[in-house]
Amino acid sequence: MPIGRAQTEASLQVLLPEGWAPPIGYANGIAVDAGRIVFVAGQVGWDAEQHFQSEDIAAQFDQALANLLEVLKVAGAGAQHICRMTVYCCDKPAYLAARPKLGSIWRQRMGTHYPAMSMIFVSDLLDSPGKIELEATAVLPQVK
Repeated sequence: MPIGRAQTEASLQVLLPEGWAPPIGYANGIAVDAGRIVFVAGQVGWDAEQHFQSEDIAAQFDQALANLLEVLKVAGAGAQHICRMTVYCCDKPAYLAARPKLGSIWRQRMGTHYPAMSMIFVSDLLDSPGKIELEATAVLPQVK
């Protein structure tokens, strides 16, 4: 993407101010033409029965991201419609150690789509033994 220009993906416009280095793994901002807005609550790494199958942060991230995408699917949305995501994690050392594996999981589920993101480290999550939680906002294009 050229510096100082906006890239359009469906109804999302990735924002990169002129002279800024492109961010890695996220977008600084996303502009969206009005459409159907979908808000996805925090998704943790448990299965459909609300059972954690692993305490491994990468496995939980994979399941949480799968859960988030399943919720979006109900609204007719997919990964490409996500414009904002917040990640909450209560184990910074485990997150940092798992970054290569997390990046691989991201690419498998999200491709090269990187929304505006925030990474927040917290002392704990409500659902134990959860280590990571993802929430997102997606916008589907206007129906014309």
